[in-house]
Amino acid sequence: MQTPGFFRSAQRWISRAPERSLNQAYEAAQMIEAIEREYFGGNPISAPYGSYGDSAMAYFQSELSKYLNLIKVRMALFRASRSVARVSDPRVMEIQLPAAEADELAVNVIDQQAMFFRKLQLIDAVLARYASLETNPERVITLANGAPAPSAQVLRSRADQARGGQNGTIAQVPPADSKGAAGLSDRVNVLPRSILRTVDRIRQDLDPNAEQEVVQEFRTSKTKTTAAIRFVLLLVIVPLLTQQFTKAFLVGPVVDRVRAGAEPADVFLNIEMEEEALHELQQFEERLRFEVLIGKAPPLSELNIEQRVRTKATEIEEDYRDRSANAVKNVFADIFAVVAFVLLLVYRKQDVATLKSFMDEIVYGLSDSAKAFIIILFTDIFVGFHSPHGWEILLEGLSRHLGFPANRDFIFLFIATFPVILDTIFKYWIFRYLNRISPSAVATYKNMNE
Repeated sequence: MQTPGFFRSAQRWISRAPERSLNQAYEAAQMIEAIEREYFGGNPISAPYGSYGDSAMAYFQSELSKYLNLIKVRMALFRASRSVARVSDPRVMEIQLPAAEADELAVNVIDQQAMFFRKLQLIDAVLARYASLETNPERVITLANGAPAPSAQVLRSRADQARGGQNGTIAQVPPADSKGAAGLSDRVNVLPRSILRTVDRIRQDLDPNAEQEVVQEFRTSKTKTTAAIRFVLLLVIVPLLTQQFTKAFLVGPVVDRVRAGAEPADVFLNIEMEEEALHELQQFEERLRFEVLIGKAPPLSELNIEQRVRTKATEIEEDYRDRSANAVKNVFADIFAVVAFVLLLVYRKQDVATLKSFMDEIVYGLSDSAKAFIIILFTDIFVGFHSPHGWEILLEGLSRHLGFPANRDFIFLFIATFPVILDTIFKYWIFRYLNRISPSAVATYKNMNE
């Protein structure tokens, strides 16, 4: 009586064997990439890329060897089990992502076939990376076609391309080489894949656990969005509070004590502040004499006019003394604010990764027209025809904030060089990066520019 159930369980276990082996190899590859990001700055696990002692490098090499061996064993089991169980079984192609993995890849729902091949691409990239290091540790890792080994970001971009175009069509992930193309041609089904995907979607809709999966995905997305927004607020609020706090309670008292010492500091920090003060005092005297002449003010003698001008000069002196002290305080308070901002980025790496994942998801979710609109907006603001006026205002405001003289020669030289460099970087980014991940957005951008 229990024999049919046993055979069904055995058949189910065998049919899931390729997926289990692939997932275990994929998790091992992710662990290697996590060590690379955390301790080697995204570079391979090797002595030239990290300043660690012999004991630490021995530990990292043992971890690397363990995960590489695990990948090789599981991939061997994967290839062997494929001859017994068809990988095209719908359950093998199901997406079952834990919350942490979903946050790392910034993917909730993507094409199933794209997810399957993305895991294989990541595993192949890790194996190729360390196969190259074994032959020559000092050599830059390249693939057979001469291109650099794809990183996790490139692999994620390829998987995001597979989500489909703007009209909802499903784009196929380009194979890494001709061998991958041959593997795709071998996977020919009797029925068209579109029909199989439609049947699979219907099966997922009728799955009793589908609602729980949707709720779990929503909770994961909500958690990621909340964490990203919270970190953005921290990046804005913490430096501002640090700047104000240090200026009022730490830097301010020290600067006031030093400037009010035995030898009081100069009223003006630079010649421009002195010229502004003289111009303001001159305007006051001319306005006072003009009001007396037109009868708007009562007649005043030269002595009274001189006394009023002297009183105004004292007020201007106090005002510019405070402005000079405030500029000195701003310099040191801004340094503390920048340090606080950098510390947030260094010690909150997980939040930085979450924010980057959140921003990538927003950007990839935009239509091609929206991407082109944002690119044109930013390029016109920073490197467009009218951008020099904006840069001039920003530089003058910054120099006034820090108490430096607004050097016109430096400002004009900056405007003549920096926007040009920035424009070159924009064009290079569009040519090398955007043209690869979203060619339709580049075409839309060119049409809108014309």
